[in-house]
Amino acid sequence: MPSEIIQWFPGHMAKTKRLIKESLPLVDIVIEILDARIPLSSHNPDIEKLSEGKPRLILLNKASLASPDANSKWERYYRDLGVRCILTDCNAGTGLSSIMPTVRSILSEKLERYSAKGMSNRNLKAMVVGIPNSGKSTFINRIAGGSKAKAENRPGVTRTQQWIRTSVGLDLLDTPGVLWPKFEDETVGENLAATGAIKDSVLDSERIACIICNRLRSVAKAELAARYKLTEAQIDACDTDYDLLTLIGRKRGFLISGGEIDTERAAAIVTDEFRSAKIGRITLELPSDAVAEGV
Repeated sequence: MPSEIIQWFPGHMAKTKRLIKESLPLVDIVIEILDARIPLSSHNPDIEKLSEGKPRLILLNKASLASPDANSKWERYYRDLGVRCILTDCNAGTGLSSIMPTVRSILSEKLERYSAKGMSNRNLKAMVVGIPNSGKSTFINRIAGGSKAKAENRPGVTRTQQWIRTSVGLDLLDTPGVLWPKFEDETVGENLAATGAIKDSVLDSERIACIICNRLRSVAKAELAARYKLTEAQIDACDTDYDLLTLIGRKRGFLISGGEIDTERAAAIVTDEFRSAKIGRITLELPSDAVAEGV
């Protein structure tokens, strides 16, 4: 299928960048939520520039969809960089109990100053940032104990900033998901499309599924073969990712008039089953990829 460079930067994202910069002096720490399946691609390089040295905590969210071995490697990677990192699944609530103790540890010196001034009960303030559909609103609702922020399994739902008070001593500033104007690496845009960070309407459904097929035949060929009752030799024999998608459709019996394969239906199945981890817990990027790119 023809390939085009993937870009998605709606107007509200430019506004969000300005709001983040303007609001930064109001917060004590920045909590950045990444997708554990694509920690490199889901990290907005503008965040570090915008945060201007503020203390930062990274949540590797959707960790239950990612490879456990890869999760451990990414934890070690961030630890070696001196960045605090927690594996989370905001939908299930996994890992969230570690957040407040970690925030207090990162901000221990500031808390000591507050205590010395008799301000030990003062709430800390955190800005929550991340790309669209990373789980920011779900995280906030979990911490706040209610539906305080809009949360849906599609990108671009949150459009405005809002302060949300919690009972754990942390005030959260929810920000809209924000990408960056240009993906220098084509792989980044494709990974974001594969995981649903870019609106599906931006790309043809078969293109998204072909991207997923491409990634899986590289990093999870055995899981792909098992899920669709293929052999690895059959996968290797496919000259293109579209050929592989067609083969999956044939194996699933997705036929239309004339005996043709319903590749749109096959695309919907592949995309859904990858995103829901029915194919397996799969990570598309490893720390070695970050090292290779000098990140």
